[in-house]
Order: sequence, then C-alpha cells, then structure tokens
Amino acid sequence: MNWKQLLSAKRFGMEKYHDDKHHDRTDFQRDYDRLIFSSPFRRLQNKTQVFPLPGSIFVHNRLTHSIEVSSVGRSLGVIVGRELRKKYPALDAALEEISSIVAAGCLAHDLGNPPFGHSGETAITSYFSEGNGKYLEDKINAEGGRWEDFTNFEGNANSIRLLIHQFNGRRPGGFVMTYSMLASIVKYPYSSIAANGKGKFGFFQAEEQDFKKIADELGMHCIQDSPLKYTRHPLVYLVEAADDICYKIMDIEDAHKLGLLSTEQTIELFMNFFTEERRAKMYKTMQVVSDINEQIAYLRSSVIGLLVDECARVFIENEESILNSSFSGALIKHISSLPDKAYKEATTVSYKKIYKTKDVVDIELAGHRIIGFLLDTLIAAIENPHAKYSELILSRIPEQYETNASLLYERILSILDFVSGMTDVYALDLYRKITGMSLPTI
Repeated sequence: MNWKQLLSAKRFGMEKYHDDKHHDRTDFQRDYDRLIFSSPFRRLQNKTQVFPLPGSIFVHNRLTHSIEVSSVGRSLGVIVGRELRKKYPALDAALEEISSIVAAGCLAHDLGNPPFGHSGETAITSYFSEGNGKYLEDKINAEGGRWEDFTNFEGNANSIRLLIHQFNGRRPGGFVMTYSMLASIVKYPYSSIAANGKGKFGFFQAEEQDFKKIADELGMHCIQDSPLKYTRHPLVYLVEAADDICYKIMDIEDAHKLGLLSTEQTIELFMNFFTEERRAKMYKTMQVVSDINEQIAYLRSSVIGLLVDECARVFIENEESILNSSFSGALIKHISSLPDKAYKEATTVSYKKIYKTKDVVDIELAGHRIIGFLLDTLIAAIENPHAKYSELILSRIPEQYETNASLLYERILSILDFVSGMTDVYALDLYRKITGMSLPTI
C-alpha cells in the first residue's frame, strides 16, 4: 500500500462531484464537523460505556468516551504525520491531514454500538444464536442472506452501515464521508463468514460491495475475494490505539471516583507505567495540589501521554511492515516492556474490580432482557405486518428504516438499525410502554 493512494478525500456517494479545489476547511475536517453535529453522535450521551448512566457521580458515557478517544487520536496523528512528512516530503500536504482523519475516525468508531454497552452486542448476538430468534436461520439462508451477520452482531460493522447506507429519505452515500475516514474505522476488514468463528467482522453482507469499492479505491490489499477479506488501512491502527489507551485508563479513573478502587491502588496502577526516576518527580508534582481527584487526573494524563508516545513510536518503527501488511496485532501490544507490564496489570485489575461489579452486571442483565423483548416484538411485527397489533408496533418505527424491504434479511437489518440506534433511556421507555409497565402522560 502507498500513502498517496491511501489518503483520499473522495466522498462516498458523491464521487462524481469530487474536485481538488482548496477549501477553508479540508474535507477531513468537514468529516469531523459533520459527525459532531449529527444525531447518532448526539445520542451517544445516553448510551452506557461501562458503568450505568450517572447519578450523583458523573462517569463516562459513549459520547464523552468518543470525544476523548478523538483527542488522543488527533495527538497520535500529529506525531505520526510529522514523522512521515520527514520521510516523504513530496506528500507533505496529504500527510498533514492524518491527524484530522484519525480524529474523525475516533469520533465515529462507536456510532454503531447498541444501548447498554458491550452487553447490547451480546444481547443481539445471543438472541439469534441461542435465543428466540434462532428459528429465523433457515428462512434467512433460504433467501441467500448471511445468517452470521446476526449471530455475531458487531458494532464496528454497524458503524460502517450507519455511515454509508442510504436509509429511506436520505441521500446516496449516507453521511457522504471521505473514503479514508471510512476505512480508518474498519478494525476487521472482512465479512462475518471470514471471521473464523471469532465473531469480529467489519461489514454486513448488505454493505460488502460498498466496502470493496472503498478498499479498492484506496489500494488496500485484498487477501481473498470469497469470503471477502482485506488487510487493514494503516490509520486503523491509530484509531484502535486511541481507543485502547482511553477506555482502559479512563475506566480506572471512573472506578476510583465510584469507590471501586482505593486511592492507593489507583496511584500504584498509574505509577507502574514509569521508571523509578520519573516516579520520584511525579510524586513531587502531585504535592502541588491536595485534591485527590486532581492528583489522579494528573497521573491519568501522564499515563495517556506516555502511551501516545509509545504507540506513535511503534507505528513509525513498523510503518513499512504495516504498509506491506506483515504487521500483526494492535500497536498497544508492541509497546516497551515497562508500560506493557503496567498495561497488562491494569487490564487484570479492570476485569476483577470493574467489569464484573454488581452495577455493571445488572446493566448487562437489564439490557439482555430489554433488547430481547424488543427484538421479539419488532421481528414478529415485520413477519406479520398486516396484523392489527403489528401495524401498531410498526407505526412506532421511523420511516427511514426499511421495514417493508423485499428480503427478510433486509427487514431484520432494519430492526437492528432501529434498536441499535436507541439510547439506554429510550429502549427502557419503549419496553415499559409496550409491556404496559408505564402509560403515556399528557
């Protein structure tokens, strides 16, 4: 792969209008702004990241997480872009845009995630693989649909669909984003049947040819045509690294605020990233303020800064192997031994002390119940659309979703579009209203 081809400002769905004219904002900056002002991005404020949506203590939701990931991604892009411009001076203008592309990609990376955190993905997957939706398998296969798209439902693939699919009443190309920005968020650039049972994949059957068009235009290496599989766009590694850095480190800070981790344990987890000499200086700096939360915030920012430098270094040192598709694993897996050991320790503590806490598990249980019920109700309605109750249910679904598509596969995708776009609050409210647990008030 080569950077000249990989960095394309061509917009999906508006290819015939593409020009190379100079604008006050670059196309990649316009991608960023378009996402910021979009409804799907705004809805992330009411979607769970890890902990339940806040009461008296404000913790991260999907929106704040995405903004922070974008900030870290921009920093990674600035460092990498600067170093690449030294190596490829003829591509200076194009390489300068890497930070903007990565920042926009980071904003979009979680757009397709359903409500109730990662448990939402699990709830959808289990509904089709082992729940009430299992009976649909023969029907989907009979019409040539890809059943694996449902039994391994993937928020990453749903993000691409949300960005490029032409929903009813919308313009061709969906959000009409640049090719490079779209490719930068596809962590798993292959179909669900090429996932080898691992569950992770990058696009649904419905968007396969659209993704192929993008990948071929950018010169991404096609490993195989059937099932379709590509190597990653290089900027995926930076978007992924920004996410890896933020969610682990910010979850620890949130856990401290909620009292799940003691101050001493949190300080130790963060200090583990640094040498003895650096720690001594940091302890002195911490004493400048007496507020515990400010001290933790200082340590958190120091860790993020270290990991940004480490991941940028790994990318630059392995740029050629990334371009020729021989690099494997995430950037965070290749950092220096000391921060690597500290990151793994933080991961271990997170699973023990954070991700399995009562409140987090309760959100998973509630999400599984609510999403399962909504899928039961909505899919029954699209299978029997002329029944009186079905007509009432379908009237609650916005017209942009193609519930009357000719194929059952496409109709189920439209239901998943609707459900995955819900906020936690909306999903709970709709569940209560349909079950009669709450009634509308005037």
